[in-house]
Amino acid sequence: MSQISTYKMPFKRRLSQKTNYKKRLALLQSGLPRAVVRKSNKSIIVQIIEYDKKGDKTIVSGVSTQLTDFGWKFFTKNITAGYLTGYMVGLKAKKLGIKKVVLDIGLSTPVHKSRLFASMKGLVDAGIEVPHDAEVFPSEDRIKGVHLKQNAKSLFDTVKSEIEKKFGEK
Repeated sequence: MSQISTYKMPFKRRLSQKTNYKKRLALLQSGLPRAVVRKSNKSIIVQIIEYDKKGDKTIVSGVSTQLTDFGWKFFTKNITAGYLTGYMVGLKAKKLGIKKVVLDIGLSTPVHKSRLFASMKGLVDAGIEVPHDAEVFPSEDRIKGVHLKQNAKSLFDTVKSEIEKKFGEK
């Protein structure tokens, strides 16, 4: 009888269900930087990340809690905050010369018209090219915050213009 083990232990991040290596490989083979969008209990995180053999490098990053610096007074985990965060990161990336990225939502379930795709809409509106289908974006009323409160739409416009002043082209 043979004493050699044929079982191969899977990677730790696969066992803990943090990484799907098959999807990750497909994203890396595109050769483009990844627009990584993650949602937490209190915020939305958008990062532009490039692959490196020594480890991924974050080029640009933004968290929806940073919107309070621009006058945002509502929750930082809704569709509007996701859009503004994506828009902010898109303007930062455009300044650094990034023109095209591919979306990486990780293990999150891709639900059309959700916060994740609102962040992608923000990247697209900032001038970053992301392969997509326009069907996945939330409606303009949801993005502008018409569903939140009476003054959310005007606050949305104010915050968007403040972000453009700080990170827009000069």
